[in-house]
Amino acid sequence: MRIIIAITGASGINLGKRLLEELKEHETHLIITPDAEKVAGFENVNLQETKSNAKSCHKNNDFTSPIASSSFLVDAMIIIPCSMKTLSGIANGYTDSLVTRSADNMLKMNKPLILVPRETPLSLPAIENMAKAKRAGAIILPAMLSYYNQPETVADITDFIVGKTLDVLGVENKLYKRWSGK
Repeated sequence: MRIIIAITGASGINLGKRLLEELKEHETHLIITPDAEKVAGFENVNLQETKSNAKSCHKNNDFTSPIASSSFLVDAMIIIPCSMKTLSGIANGYTDSLVTRSADNMLKMNKPLILVPRETPLSLPAIENMAKAKRAGAIILPAMLSYYNQPETVADITDFIVGKTLDVLGVENKLYKRWSGK
């Protein structure tokens, strides 16, 4: 698969890093926003290591990048974590960055656009923007905890969210214990 992954300035940079590790056999195009770079510093995430897992890295202000055009065919795009600013841009068609431009391309080409917001509590405008993005065709996959799989570490919680993201993408994984009804 050819996949665009964007890491934006919401807390939870490790979600994007872990997703890239799981998709290393795929053609991944990575965008890391300047705000994500700042947050990575606070969260002690090594972005060089993260970038090394991507096939291609793109600057968020580079509108000459191939992924800026809908003629560059991709299978899906995942924004993980997705900041409320990025969500707002997507929901309202404001394509002022490579992330929002690429997301807009996914919507107009009817390709999967998975948004993984990581924010709590949510304001009414954030909820309304999620609804607008959903109506436009995006998949909203909030980074929410699960307890049935009995997580013991932050890595377990991360793997659950990344595993659910891969499930929606259609990529087989064994990152979390699935519900068996027992």
